Amino acid sequence: MQTAVTFKNIDPSDHLKTYLQEKLNRLDKFLDNPAEANAVLSVEKFRHIAEVNISGDRLNIIGKEETDDMYSAIDMVLDKLGKQIKKSKQKIRERRPGVTSRARTYLEGEETHSEDDIGRQVRVQNIEYKPMDIEEAIMQIDISNKDFLVFTNARSEQVNVIYRRKDGDYGLIQPNA
Repeated sequence: MQTAVTFKNIDPSDHLKTYLQEKLNRLDKFLDNPAEANAVLSVEKFRHIAEVNISGDRLNIIGKEETDDMYSAIDMVLDKLGKQIKKSKQKIRERRPGVTSRARTYLEGEETHSEDDIGRQVRVQNIEYKPMDIEEAIMQIDISNKDFLVFTNARSEQVNVIYRRKDGDYGLIQPNA
């Protein structure tokens, strides 16, 4: 990330400049394209003010913090900028025009992955499960006519799966303690 640092009412310090650049380079991983950062570090009486403007990658984010220490002001403003970058990137992802049906089903909780090499498809579906006894789970699977049921065992409070076997009996999958 290209960084320009301006000092106001404070002696220019290479240590402050490198500290700020290292912290800004950590934010660079959240950006897809190169960005520019303009920072103004100033002192007014006892207040140390850090103001940073990041522009690039369709973003223009400004943060300003003031404290008694310049290093803590830099840390606080960069934390604030990190949150703003994450929030704006999430907003861009959610409102992206031309979202395909595959991405739309992913956002709704179901997704179909396909691999061209193998030719298999995996369908991911989020389900809700509630606490119940094994006997109640067997009754639920009989009522629903499904092959399996995911539930929380009321006695062990662990997630279990009960399924109907080919011979008509039931099988129970439970984690080891």
